[in-house]
Amino acid sequence: MSKIHAAITAVHGYVPDYILTNQELETMVDTNDEWITTRTGIKERRILKGEGLGTSDLAVPAVEALLKKRGIGADELDLIIFCTTTPDRVFPATANILADKIGAKNAWGYDLQAACSGFLFGLATGSQFIESGKHKKVLVIGGDKMSSITNYEDRATCIIFGDGCGAVLLEPNDEGNGIIDSILRSDGSGVPYLHQKAGGSVRPATHETVDAREHFAYQEGQAVFKFAVTKMADVAAEVMERNGLVAEDIAWLVPHQANKRIIDATASRTGVTADKVIINIEKYGNTTNGTIPLCLWEWEDKFKKGDNLILAAFGGGFTWGSIYLKWAY
Repeated sequence: MSKIHAAITAVHGYVPDYILTNQELETMVDTNDEWITTRTGIKERRILKGEGLGTSDLAVPAVEALLKKRGIGADELDLIIFCTTTPDRVFPATANILADKIGAKNAWGYDLQAACSGFLFGLATGSQFIESGKHKKVLVIGGDKMSSITNYEDRATCIIFGDGCGAVLLEPNDEGNGIIDSILRSDGSGVPYLHQKAGGSVRPATHETVDAREHFAYQEGQAVFKFAVTKMADVAAEVMERNGLVAEDIAWLVPHQANKRIIDATASRTGVTADKVIINIEKYGNTTNGTIPLCLWEWEDKFKKGDNLILAAFGGGFTWGSIYLKWAY
């Protein structure tokens, strides 16, 4: 009997209409287009505008379009895994809020938080429910409203982040396509270098924390870059080596869109040529959990059934990982 793999059978994404350009950032903080582009590769990012809108509002259009594309109803979903660093609320889970908004009456769900690696962690987790035979349709979403935790007075971080969301549907596959292998890592000693200072149980919100602007993403860029450029590249190479793959076997490298230099280092380490590396960071910046599914969405029409894809990510705190999958349609 053929092994059941969890295969991506549909993908869709959504980004808000508002475009925050490098030129507009020049009017907000001491920076310039050349400096931003040289160090990050980012030209613009999308921002969700509007009172009372959260990460679930980014997910609704992405998921509804995915379901329409696949030709199924929301009531056919078994499980929703919402990978996000910016949930609508501390509780209930954004997965549950989304389920109500789209009418997924038969799905249970939860949020998964692993910073920028969350979508990969969610894919690996969702695949287990498919492989076990417990579920037939698992929705994995990666989305963040990073503008909600971005300090637009901090020139080091406000240039990086944008808002966006992508979603994939996992279903059983017995043709050998789908998620083949994953290597996932975490190291909590990285907390001091990339975190949000206040808002959790250690440092709940007070007038003091709000006045000190501690409810935003905090990053020590050089330390994070040094760690990310090594770990993300190494784990992508490791998953290839473990599966007997060389660069020529890879159709597409799908890296987390945090920094163009980190992406280039990952491509170099794996030997994958530039024409096989998916990059959209110049348009969207770092959408955290949204980067990889947005890449899959934008390049979907270029993928061929059986293509070998390597996904790789690195996130705050620290988390990192890589997934090897074979495209299923």
